[in-house]
Amino acid sequence: MAGGIDVRITGKLRRFFEAQAGPNWFCESAGEYVRDLIRRDYQRQEERKWSRLVDQLRPGMNVDESEFVPMDPKEVIKSAKKERARNAS
Repeated sequence: MAGGIDVRITGKLRRFFEAQAGPNWFCESAGEYVRDLIRRDYQRQEERKWSRLVDQLRPGMNVDESEFVPMDPKEVIKSAKKERARNAS
């Protein structure tokens, strides 16, 4: 998308927008205001993704260490290779 995007805003939304973007507010232009809104929405979505991931990982993060089972990575790989060989036959 090399070009710009045209958006028509009317009625209450236009009046709200005009009150937000201009020399009396932190955004100097309509484009700056819209970019800021998009940036914030993007950040909110990214935060939601991380929040969902943390929610999924939380049960494992809260487990008592006594419930962990020690494993040797070499043995896990060896076992997986044997299992794969058995399933290939």
